Amino acid sequence: MTAANPLGRAPARRVRVRGASMRPALSDGDTVVATRRQVAAGAIVLVTWDARPGQLSVKRAVHRDGEGWHVEGDNAGESTDSRTLGPARVHAVIRWRLWPRPRRL
Repeated sequence: MTAANPLGRAPARRVRVRGASMRPALSDGDTVVATRRQVAAGAIVLVTWDARPGQLSVKRAVHRDGEGWHVEGDNAGESTDSRTLGPARVHAVIRWRLWPRPRRL
């Protein structure tokens, strides 16, 4: 699997959240499921930036921005996102947290 295609051929991928950028929705160490779905504003998404090849990030989709999406972390003080890096490429939508406290997001 590469950042250019983080899901590979699989329909879904487990992802471990690192850092506090998505608090309170998600916390460091949470495990979530990323799936191929239509992106809508407000969705939590798995993204990459051209400026950071190889790095996957979990952020919230705010609005379409040219060829990509403007995404931001829920915890602005702890997030590096489109405000700094510009539009992101969305690869998948996060709809479920598996651990801890499994629930739909």
